[in-house]
Formats: sequence, structure tokens, C-alpha cells
Amino acid sequence: MQNAHTPSSHTKEPTISKKILRLVGKTNAQYGLITEGDRILLGLSGGKDSILLATILAYMHKHAPFKFDFKAITIDYGRGGEYEYIFEYCENLGITYELYRTDIYEILEQHKREGTIYCSFCSRMRRGALYSKALEGGFNKLALAHHLDDAAESFFMNLTYNGAMRSMPPIYRAENGLEVIRPLIFVRERQIIDFIAHNHIYIAPDCNCPINWLDSDKRPYAREATKQFLKNIEEQNPLFFKSLKNAFGNIHAESFCDSRYFKH
Repeated sequence: MQNAHTPSSHTKEPTISKKILRLVGKTNAQYGLITEGDRILLGLSGGKDSILLATILAYMHKHAPFKFDFKAITIDYGRGGEYEYIFEYCENLGITYELYRTDIYEILEQHKREGTIYCSFCSRMRRGALYSKALEGGFNKLALAHHLDDAAESFFMNLTYNGAMRSMPPIYRAENGLEVIRPLIFVRERQIIDFIAHNHIYIAPDCNCPINWLDSDKRPYAREATKQFLKNIEEQNPLFFKSLKNAFGNIHAESFCDSRYFKH
């Protein structure tokens, strides 16, 4: 079941800091995230990160020296949620928006096991729904709102829990041919929080995330522990995230133990 929403002509725009705009613009230019003729589907959860990305895409759509189209879509997990504020926000910015209802929560309930965390399973199903809607709608790119703190957390969680050196690239091509882009990948989370606060933007308390429907003692601990770990490091070294950002673009793969990268 789908609900489509047609934007109105009202174009009241929140204020985006010049620092964020410069950062996103530089990232876009460096990696070619959004280019002439692109058709982009934005995954809009209604949380602070995707709200900022929706605002930036709307701004770029009006002011960028190249033409592209985009549409925002929210994945409903099948348990309902608070969506009216997303409809209104997209309408105010002239963003075409769709609420896509799925049965993801029912599938999660059927497959959950005692003592397991289903965040990754849920994420894969959500991403699958986004892929399907993007391909169905003729979009060539899928925009996600991950930021630098997300990339840092992903890197250290993979390092400490999965034994892998892996994070989040600004752009990559999925097996289905879609390009996944992350225009906010070098924006700090605190910059996004400031954007929301400065513009007095309402965000639903749980952002319709299934994890918030679990009892507190059943929620995943790894990400929260990693957040605290990174916070502690940054308190001791205020330049930590700047260094980490540089490190993500300065990989010396041959200095590790993966034989695929050995020089013979």
C-alpha cells in the first residue's frame, strides 16, 4: 500500500549554515555524488539527519548549476508511526514525497530469536525496500543521510566486533546497478543537531525506528558503547575526528596483513 503526496507551491526554507553548504558542496564536487540529469531517491526516515539532507537537496535543486530530480520516500515498517510532520515539511519545501507501507516489522517478529539483535536484518530489509522503489521509479541514485559520526562508529564497530577494516564510502555502486550516495558523510552530527535546533524543526521522538519498540534491556549495546568510546577519545583529542576524516582518504592497505594488497 502506498500514499503519495504532491507538494504545494509554498517554499519556506530553513536556514542551512554556510559551513554545512560548503562542506557538502566540496564533497559533491570531489566524489561526483550528484550530477547533471540524475534522478535521486532520498531515504527520508524523518530523523534529524535525513531532514537536513532533504533540505540540502531542495536547496541544491533550486541553486545548483546543474539539473537533477529527486523524490523523498519514508519506509513504514508496518506498525504505523508519526508521519504528518514529514508530509508537511516536504510540502513546505516543494519536495515530492511518498510514504511506502511495508510488512517489515511482521517479518522481524517472525524471525527474531531470543538474545539476538535484529538491527542489521532490519537495515537490510529497509535497504531492499528502498532499492526496489528506486528501480521501480527509474531512479539511478539512492541518497542516504549517514554523517561522519556514523562512519566513525561503523569503522570502530567493524574493527572491535567484526574483525574488519570497513566503514562508509561517500558513493558506491550496488549489485543492482544503483549508485548509493552519502552527501553528508563529512558533516558532524553536532552540526546537524545545531541545524535542527536553530530552525526549530520538529522531529518525532523515536523517528519510527523499530529499535525503539524494544524493551530497554533488549536494545543493542554495541553502538551506544562505541559512541561513548569515540566521545571519550575526542574529549582527550579535540582533533580526533579531523584526523579520522583524513585517514579515511589516506589508506595504506599494503601496511596490513591482507595478502590481496601485498606488493610483489
